Amino acid sequence: MKSIDPKDFKVTEEIKLSKIPTLLDIQATDDEKDEKLDNVREKISSLQEVMYAYNKYSVLICLQGMDTSGKDSLIRQVFKEFNPRGVVVHSFKTPNSTELEHDYLWRHYIALPEKGKIAIFNRTHYENVLVTRVHPEFILAENLPGINSVEDIKPKFWEKRIEQINNFEKHIAENGTIVIKFFLHLSKEEQRQRLLRRLEEGKHNWKFSPGDLKEREYWDEYQKYYEEAINRTSTEHAPWYVVPADDKEMARYIVAKIIWEELQKYTDIQQPELDKKIKANFELYKKELEKGS
Repeated sequence: MKSIDPKDFKVTEEIKLSKIPTLLDIQATDDEKDEKLDNVREKISSLQEVMYAYNKYSVLICLQGMDTSGKDSLIRQVFKEFNPRGVVVHSFKTPNSTELEHDYLWRHYIALPEKGKIAIFNRTHYENVLVTRVHPEFILAENLPGINSVEDIKPKFWEKRIEQINNFEKHIAENGTIVIKFFLHLSKEEQRQRLLRRLEEGKHNWKFSPGDLKEREYWDEYQKYYEEAINRTSTEHAPWYVVPADDKEMARYIVAKIIWEELQKYTDIQQPELDKKIKANFELYKKELEKGS
């Protein structure tokens, strides 16, 4: 099995998604990939326990990708053995009436992880410069000053929104949130095959929606806006990683390894030491407990 270097997936210069492979051959069986994932998952889980006790950092993991790119199953597999108190998953769908009464980042801000915890955004604040760019009419529901029709939404509007997202991520990073962003890079052909399986396999029928086929018609537009968003918002404090997603098992392992490598950079995360006075009285506490009263 070939080794994986997280740096190979990190966006540090302008990228073209059409030039990046959606399938990575590391000459490994599914069992070998699962074994590697188990190992990394265990290490991240142990580190999360230490991070919870340390209580100074939180982690925000952002997952983006086209429909069927494997976000849900990745979350299940990568985080399934974590302590539930330390991991929270948020799936952002169409904004509800309460959310629309606030600015577009509000619902994401209130979902940020507490110190010591990991939050996973399944679809993220980037939907506000992706779906809304493909369907700019959705912006009208936000009831913004000066925006009364689609014609009022000029290129500068999107430039400003990208700037706001960069500022949002910079602010939370400077206040202790470790931000790691993943784009699950799926091919159009693999998406077609996965949609077919949803129709053919009874247990997956419930996942199929005719809307998936409609959105598929906008494939090229989504790729264009993903590419632009990734290029303009991959920073040292909130990096993007483009992960080949045609092989789900491989994508899960790559994401897990990247999370582990990123968290390893924070060498100050250590198990807190017990107060010396409390430690000095261990024998006294032990005797009290041994009395059985």
